[in-house]
Amino acid sequence: MKLAMVQMVSGADVSANLEQAGQLIAQAGAQGAELVVLPEYFCLIGNRDADKLAIQEAPGQGPLQDFLAQAARQAGVWLVGGTIPLSSADPARVFNSTLVFNPQGQPVARYDKMHLFRFDNGRESYDESRVLQAGDHPTLFALPSQDGHVWQVGLSVCYDLRFPEMYRHYAQRGADLLLVPAAFTYTTGQAHWEVLLRARAIENLAYVGAAAQGGTHPSGRQTWGQSLVIDPWGQVLSQLEQGAGVVLAQLDSASISQKRGQLPALQHRRME
Repeated sequence: MKLAMVQMVSGADVSANLEQAGQLIAQAGAQGAELVVLPEYFCLIGNRDADKLAIQEAPGQGPLQDFLAQAARQAGVWLVGGTIPLSSADPARVFNSTLVFNPQGQPVARYDKMHLFRFDNGRESYDESRVLQAGDHPTLFALPSQDGHVWQVGLSVCYDLRFPEMYRHYAQRGADLLLVPAAFTYTTGQAHWEVLLRARAIENLAYVGAAAQGGTHPSGRQTWGQSLVIDPWGQVLSQLEQGAGVVLAQLDSASISQKRGQLPALQHRRME
């Protein structure tokens, strides 16, 4: 299966972000991608955290969800829609939600980001809990590929990457592909992004795909980028450092079985 990670440098203009996302999805589809993944906050990185509240949608309806369904249908791809803000019971908070659409444009899975980022080094400060409601369960979905393999795909978002138990949960349930749409800060990305992604692939003997925001945004925020695809042995197959673009990689399900047979670490767990 050919996998595509879309990298963007989204701003505060939702229409412009959607237009660019649509072009990149179409490009990935034209290059043979079967599964396309958008980055976290592909639709909006505004000037304030609360800007997300203004574009929130109820689950199942709204222009952002319509865009994702149409883009998947037009490109004929499975589409993991980065994240969009979906309404919660708390009017002051939204879920940071990943939605998955099949090539017919039908929604097949939803994951709400479980771990909310907080960071303060004295120069830059973030606290997602001010406007986000944390999700409460992981989400795995099945993708019957044209190669005959049914891929089990585990969903996560950005800061989730620092919690290995989530990915082990997926691996124990048969996941062979782990996805991480993200908007990592430049500071934390420079220090930890690649090493954490490679660790998640190695310890779970699974492919990992990370679609990132990557560049300096109109608000002045700087994100790390480096969208990439990693194989089950921890090798980087393809990557893009900064700027908008598409990262493509061919996934081989036989490689997963081979590596797990050679090193059956997932069978050797002694602790729950």
